[in-house]
Amino acid sequence: MKSLEVDKIYIDRMSGKNTDRPALLEMLKFVREGDTVVVESISRFARNTKDLLELTEELNSKHVQFISQKEKIDTDTPAGKFMLTIFGAVAELEREYIRQRQREGIEIAKENGKYKGRPEKQLDNFPAVYVQWKKREITAKSASEQLGISRSTFYRKVSEHEEKSVAIDF
Repeated sequence: MKSLEVDKIYIDRMSGKNTDRPALLEMLKFVREGDTVVVESISRFARNTKDLLELTEELNSKHVQFISQKEKIDTDTPAGKFMLTIFGAVAELEREYIRQRQREGIEIAKENGKYKGRPEKQLDNFPAVYVQWKKREITAKSASEQLGISRSTFYRKVSEHEEKSVAIDF
């Protein structure tokens, strides 16, 4: 990008799988009519056709040119717009293949006993915090903060704890 002598460079250190990326959003706010947005590749800009087309349409509505270096696509031409759609679909297909291979790899690892998921967080003081919460001495928010977990995780742990308690009572 520096060799292109661009005025401003935006770098996201996140996947292009969604559009909620700080540098992308900042760039979209900054660009003005007559500007040109140059990206290294379409797959770094957006990973699905819908996002790609929405982003480029937003740029087009601001009269901003879009160029992808790797694919040599320029949206100022009809052929460039067509190629953008094709490459967007290919990037989306590639993303789906990656996800599929990841799922398959996890299943194989599970079958071989090598994948157990994320290790469960040890909550040694959960029983005491649970009793305080059950007696309404503290809120769920306070309990989850004391345990260092989210409220949804706290409620899930409460359910698990109560299921175990009921099972023991019978």
